Amino acid sequence: MLKKYLLIFSLFTSMMFASNITVAVAANVSYAINDLVKQFNISNPNIKVKVTLGSSGKLTAQINHGAPYDIFMSANMKYPQFLYKNNLAITKPIIYTKGSLAILSSKKQDFSNGINIIESKNITVIAVANPKTAPYGIATAQALKNAKLYNKIKPKFIYGESIAQTVSYTMTASDIGFVAKSALFSPFMTKYKKYINWIDVDSSLYTPINQGIVILKRAKNNSDAQKFYDFILSPKAQNILEQYGYQKL
Repeated sequence: MLKKYLLIFSLFTSMMFASNITVAVAANVSYAINDLVKQFNISNPNIKVKVTLGSSGKLTAQINHGAPYDIFMSANMKYPQFLYKNNLAITKPIIYTKGSLAILSSKKQDFSNGINIIESKNITVIAVANPKTAPYGIATAQALKNAKLYNKIKPKFIYGESIAQTVSYTMTASDIGFVAKSALFSPFMTKYKKYINWIDVDSSLYTPINQGIVILKRAKNNSDAQKFYDFILSPKAQNILEQYGYQKL
């Protein structure tokens, strides 16, 4: 009986002292965020991390209109810088990882010509992220322009509002797509093989995708938000991000 009461008391105490933080996360990190939260909770079991996924542009708009987020993990540096300059973030934007582009197809493809595969007559629909809402869309446009391909193949584009939606379009509604390399490391994508279903986009064709993190104004003096922020910059988190196709800092 005593053990039963002690267990109940322990559970009650844990609930009393448990806290919640809310993290707005760019869609391209959706494949890694669960493992990041799990690793964080090993050392911080009483901190519940609520994750909201979306395009960086839309999440920034939400924050600008008062959305109750504590931390913002963006797909680039532009949006965190905007929030900091407008006093909506209390920390200067810091790079927490660097993303890469890949070309992906659900079908077997001949990638011997690299990025020029998209000129093939067999490629009639190409999924890309919308450069107005997704940083990976900006990187895709930059790569295609530098490869002198953009104007030729623009009529083939269908646009995803986030990189997650672009991956979905790549798998279901197009012949090929430009996606975050990190997307290829989700459990659902491991059946797709390099040089058969995907290749890296030459990194010299686009500016490295520096992804920024900030603590938001709502989390001022929130020590739990600070703990998660520090964790994302830690070697343990960096190792997880590397496993999902990101570059280490």
